[in-house]
Amino acid sequence: MKHKIIVAAFALFIPVMTQSLYAQTSKNLSLDDAIQLSIKASGQLKLGNAKVDEAIANYHEVWNNHLPDVKVSGTYMRLNSPNVNLKVNLAGSSSDTTKKAATKPVKVDQAAYGQVSASLPLFSGFRIKYGAEAAKYLEMAAKLDVEHDKEEVILNAIKAYSNLYKAKKSVDLVQENLKQQKQRVADFTNLEKNGLLARNDLLKAQLQQSNIELSLLDAENDFTLTYTTMDFMLGLAEGTELIPDTAGFEHLANAGTIAQWEETGLLHRKDISALTYREKATSSQIKSIKGEYYPGLALTGGYLAADVPNLLTITNALNIGIGLQYNLGSLWKTAAKIDQAKARLHQVQATQGMLSDQIKIEINQAYRNYLLSLQKIEVYARAIEQASENYRITKNKYDNNLVTTTDLLEADVAQLQAKLNYAFSKADAFTAYKKLQQVSGTLAGK
Repeated sequence: MKHKIIVAAFALFIPVMTQSLYAQTSKNLSLDDAIQLSIKASGQLKLGNAKVDEAIANYHEVWNNHLPDVKVSGTYMRLNSPNVNLKVNLAGSSSDTTKKAATKPVKVDQAAYGQVSASLPLFSGFRIKYGAEAAKYLEMAAKLDVEHDKEEVILNAIKAYSNLYKAKKSVDLVQENLKQQKQRVADFTNLEKNGLLARNDLLKAQLQQSNIELSLLDAENDFTLTYTTMDFMLGLAEGTELIPDTAGFEHLANAGTIAQWEETGLLHRKDISALTYREKATSSQIKSIKGEYYPGLALTGGYLAADVPNLLTITNALNIGIGLQYNLGSLWKTAAKIDQAKARLHQVQATQGMLSDQIKIEINQAYRNYLLSLQKIEVYARAIEQASENYRITKNKYDNNLVTTTDLLEADVAQLQAKLNYAFSKADAFTAYKKLQQVSGTLAGK
């Protein structure tokens, strides 16, 4: 009996534990929070930052060519019995005895030597200078690429937040409408029981309630899918219900003029600024390549020590000097390299012109879309007034038996649709303005 009680208690505990494990959490999410989380979680920006790190390391590698090269080498060798014949008179005498001692075979079975050499470039035809300059320009271009990608990430976060707002607004408005419809069905039921309403009219109201309940299920499902997608996008725990702040969609900025936006775009777009630095980098690369026509001059120095037992010992052998190097092949090989670099420069310049035109097109499209969104808000605002007034009049007529139940229900649906359209139009206008900022390069700040 005791065993059965324990099993029963455990069976009751399992559902409670399961519910606690899968309990859904909710989070109030502002637009700024969504933007910051999206920036932090973006794989695209992480990849871009890695490319910036690579460009920085490349610049340091090229700049380090200014520094001296120092090489240290050492060797120890075991030898067989080589024939060693010294051609110098070690004793400094011409006597026969001395000559015999000097020419006595020397046994050499090992040798060791070590060397330290250093070289400091003094002149390299400006190859180092312009190579480092080109690398620095490419580093700055990589950073601007990240800034450009950052604006795209921000815009995607704003679009997702707008969709979240619209999904939540749909749920709220449909829930409100369903509450009103349930009250209508309850009123109609009482009227039908008292013989004051036809059974068919009650069925129409009940059918309308069922349709609204189906709409609510769809709206709730859309809302769940929307915030689940944003959870992955923002790096939040899966299943976290996100509650958007609707205040950000209430204030819309002035559209300004198209000329102002075009001027701003050409001045602040990060991708066109990155191309400018790539053009400078290519020009510096051309100068660096031309440096191959010049000889290289370096300050050299070193130290040498050697030990061959029974034969030779060298210590304190210091040297310093100036080295000159020139590759004659550069006279006929460098021209092709310069032509290649000039071709890359022309490609960058052509891309700049194409991008400038593309920026103007994008700004014009975004500007027109924003103006259209503002106009739609005005139209939908009037539509709400019209739908509300139409419902009020229809309700009065229905109360006086001048219109049918169908007319009343249609007026109610029209009112709900007008509210949804107005709420969506404000979110769409807000997103359209942010898109205009993005294509003009000012979304992340100037």
